[in-house]
Amino acid sequence: MTGDEKIRRAFENKDWQEIKVSDSWQIFKIMAEFVDGFEKLAKIGPCVSIFGSARTHNDNPYYKMSEDCARLLTERGYGVISGGGPGIMEAANKGAYEAGGKSVGLNIELPFEQFHNKYIDRDKLLEFDYFFVRKVMFMKYSQGFIILPGGFGTLDESFEAITLIQTGKIARFPIVFVGADYWKGLFEWVQEKMLNKEHNISPDDMNLFRVVDTPEEAVEHIFRFYEKYVLKPNF
Repeated sequence: MTGDEKIRRAFENKDWQEIKVSDSWQIFKIMAEFVDGFEKLAKIGPCVSIFGSARTHNDNPYYKMSEDCARLLTERGYGVISGGGPGIMEAANKGAYEAGGKSVGLNIELPFEQFHNKYIDRDKLLEFDYFFVRKVMFMKYSQGFIILPGGFGTLDESFEAITLIQTGKIARFPIVFVGADYWKGLFEWVQEKMLNKEHNISPDDMNLFRVVDTPEEAVEHIFRFYEKYVLKPNF
């Protein structure tokens, strides 16, 4: 169904039976994705999610940074979770896989660009149709987020994590943005507009994340965080 067809379809009147059948089957599919995710991820142990663009090529410095983050995490005993696709996600799984650590991929089926990478442990690959189910898995089974440069999807995932911590819906865990040059403009805007001018966030909210330049700094921040806090599930 094309985009135009979907728009026109949204404005059509539907009878109750049509709505009931369509929505009921969708509910079962959503439930199945939750059950599959919970069953596979419940036993993986402490993991850190690495986010970033699917469009980053393997000759990009950020690709190597993602690999290094994953390798350093496995050396500290953490597993690595990625979105399962190419680019930064592939680099994260590659770093974990080649270092002998747990390599988890939460892949999303997209019409144009996403396919799972080859560095995911075979028993730790999950495929999702629904973004919101996939995001629950990231939040529930990650003990920290490392965010490298990415696009709208990367911002969606990282700011949802910050919001859930800010509002007390999940336990606090470390969130680290890697690449100060890339993230500088965004967080200057957050500081100037959201905090100082409009007062839409609190000063303490700026402490919910950290911006660093190197994989070593990112992993060290996560390690130091858990010297102070007890490791526990996020839900």
